[in-house]
Amino acid sequence: MTTLRQVFALGCLAVVAACGGAEQVTPPVATPVVTLSHSRAPAGSPLEITYRFDVAADAVFSDDYRVFVHVLDADDERMWDDDHDPPAPTRTWKPGQSVEYTRTLFVPVFPYVGRATIRIGLYSPRTEERLALAGQEAGQRAYTVAQLDLLPQTDNLFTVFKEGWHPAEVAGQNGDIEWQWTKKEASLAFKNPKKDAVLYLDLDSPTKALHGDQQVQVVMGGTVLESFVLAPDERVLRKIKVPSAAMGTSELAELQIGVDKSFVPVVVSGGSSKDPRELGVRVFHAFVDPR
Repeated sequence: MTTLRQVFALGCLAVVAACGGAEQVTPPVATPVVTLSHSRAPAGSPLEITYRFDVAADAVFSDDYRVFVHVLDADDERMWDDDHDPPAPTRTWKPGQSVEYTRTLFVPVFPYVGRATIRIGLYSPRTEERLALAGQEAGQRAYTVAQLDLLPQTDNLFTVFKEGWHPAEVAGQNGDIEWQWTKKEASLAFKNPKKDAVLYLDLDSPTKALHGDQQVQVVMGGTVLESFVLAPDERVLRKIKVPSAAMGTSELAELQIGVDKSFVPVVVSGGSSKDPRELGVRVFHAFVDPR
């Protein structure tokens, strides 16, 4: 005869099987690792982020997934993202492979100073499915991978856009995107850090209908630091070494960004553009970094 205790025990087993015991734990497809070039970063400064995914030995990718990257403040409020497609599509990732690449972003000028947390994951743009990864999960398959101390913008090297710059402009559809056009030559002055630095020069020069390739030179004290060809409609980020010897001993150092040929849109467009300015290149970021 079945006792009441046995009935109760069988019922408990059934509940466990239905609710907990039958639950399938999805194996992680990869282990994410993030390395930052700086653990402390002022607003507006460049930050190199190296992403690495150590693919699991039994991983299979049936879709091309995007990487989502969320930067959160101390209250877990999202401040900005760095969502992107990995250089190699996930469907090409092989079991046991390590996929590593580096991206440069400029820390947004955000009204927050303090500790920030970086969380990442993989998701399908088609289905919005998120994949299981190995690591510290914060919920909804978002994984904490790094922390960063955000500092005020005033901690950056003092910089002045001198002669040869047009006023700053912003994208109509995205006020976070800002740029300044140069004329044929533009001067950038900055506090001399008295040590080697790197100029991060993020620029383009639209549009192909208005002009051809331009030769861009960065010059300091008569010495050419770098010279390169900029094709129209091609946005590039150049990292140019600025040696301490080229800056001299003055409290302020100065460099020039010049092009071999500028253009006036109203002239070269035959009047279809009403812009009468002399334009050289469009600069999104010109940042001297001595860190």
